Amino acid sequence: MGRLNRDAVIAIILLMACGILFWSTFSIRAPDYGQLKPSTWPRVILGLLTLLSVLYLGQSLRQGPAQKDEYDTYDAGKASASGLKGWLAHWRNPIWCYVLFFFYLITLPYLGSLIGGLAFVFTLMGVLGGWSPRRLAVHATVAIATVGGMWAIFTFGLGVFLPPGEIFTVF
Repeated sequence: MGRLNRDAVIAIILLMACGILFWSTFSIRAPDYGQLKPSTWPRVILGLLTLLSVLYLGQSLRQGPAQKDEYDTYDAGKASASGLKGWLAHWRNPIWCYVLFFFYLITLPYLGSLIGGLAFVFTLMGVLGGWSPRRLAVHATVAIATVGGMWAIFTFGLGVFLPPGEIFTVF
């Protein structure tokens, strides 16, 4: 057997994590009330994550070993010539994700999960994907569909009260 590519290694790590997490769901205390065990939803999510990890592993094994520098998009000459500026340019997208998520968390008590989530997803997509008029419409559609859909599922389908914020309260 040849060398594994990075995707296969990541898939194996994900599968091990899923196994450990699934095993830990057996230690979730089951109360005497309620119709559904507290471990049900974590097991469903972990089952789906395990299935996706198996598919990921199969796809990466079919791909074969990685060629040298196949995944390396880091421009060493640019980073070494520029120092901190090159490092910031290379890690720009993850830094934006963390900074915007931090602002989402800070504004969560005021904006709530619905408005704050919409603003977070829309802004993050704009920062990472661009601000052209066509893209703004796509960003708004994706933000409304994903955040609004998840908010509706949790609020009306599962009966979970998400942080309403001070601007928009449903109940």
